[in-house]
Amino acid sequence: MALDLTPVLRMSDEEFRLIRDSINRHCGLYFEDNLKYLLERRLARRVEQRLFKSFREYERFLRYDPSRRDELDEIVELLTTQETYFFRESYQFDALVEEVLPELVARKRAKRESHIRFWSAGCSSGEEPYSLAMILACQPQLAGFEWEVFASDISRSALQRARQAVYRSHSFRNGVPSECNRFFEEETGGNRRVREEIRRRVTFSALNLLDRDRLSLVRRLDVVFCRNVIIYFDTATKRQVIDLFHEKIEPGGFLFLGHSESLINLSTKFDLRHFRSDLVYQKAAKEGAAP
Repeated sequence: MALDLTPVLRMSDEEFRLIRDSINRHCGLYFEDNLKYLLERRLARRVEQRLFKSFREYERFLRYDPSRRDELDEIVELLTTQETYFFRESYQFDALVEEVLPELVARKRAKRESHIRFWSAGCSSGEEPYSLAMILACQPQLAGFEWEVFASDISRSALQRARQAVYRSHSFRNGVPSECNRFFEEETGGNRRVREEIRRRVTFSALNLLDRDRLSLVRRLDVVFCRNVIIYFDTATKRQVIDLFHEKIEPGGFLFLGHSESLINLSTKFDLRHFRSDLVYQKAAKEGAAP
C-alpha cells in the first residue's frame, strides 16, 4: 500500500493567534492555545480550496479583504458542532411549565397584556425551539394568550435543516413526552417531521450574537433559552452576550442557561431563582431595580 506523502499545511503559533482573534471578533468563538491543532486541521483544506499557499496569506485575507465576513461565516460552519436533540435537559422545561409560566401569565394578566414571546438563541438544527413550541401548545394556562417562538443561529446550514424539520432517530434519544407525539408525522426511512401546526409557531433567523445592527431589530422577549452556547465564548464575549439578553428581556422575564453554565463572575444583572426543578435567572421586575 502506497503511503500518502502529501504535505500537510502547518499553522505557526502567531498565525494561530491572529486567525483565532479574527474568529473571536466575528462571532465570539474562542480557542484556547491547546486547541491550535483543531483549528489547523479544520481550516487546512479550506485554505487550499481558496488557493492560498499558507495560513499567513489566509490570515491576511481574513483581516483585510472586503469579502472577509462571508469567509468568516464559512469558517463558523466548519468549526461549530451542532449537537442537540428533542427535549434536552427536560427538567428545565418542567421548571418553565410548573413555575415560570404561571408567574409570567399572572403578571401579563395583571398588566392586561396577551402576548408572550420566547427566544431560542443558538437553536442549531431546531430541536430546542420545536420542543419548546410543542410544550407550550399543550398548556391550558396559555388559553387566551398569543405566543410565538423566535429561534436564531449563526449557522445557515443548521437553520436550513431546522426549516426542513425532518429528523432522524438520533434526535429523539431523550424520548418524547406522550402528549407531544401528535406533533410529529412519519417520513420515509424511519424519519419524523414536525407538523405544520408547530412549524408555523417558530420563526427562524440567521443571527450572530455579536452583530449589534441585526440585533437591534430583535424585539423584547419574555423568556430566553440560550443553552450550551456561551461556554464556547471568552469572558469578554460572555459578558457582552449576557448584557444583550438583559437588554432584550422584558422586566420580570427569564433566562435559561445550560446545566454547566452560570453567571458567576460574569454579571450581577439577573437574580438567580431557585425553582423546584432548576435554577433560572430572572431580570428585575422594574427597569433599573437591583436584583
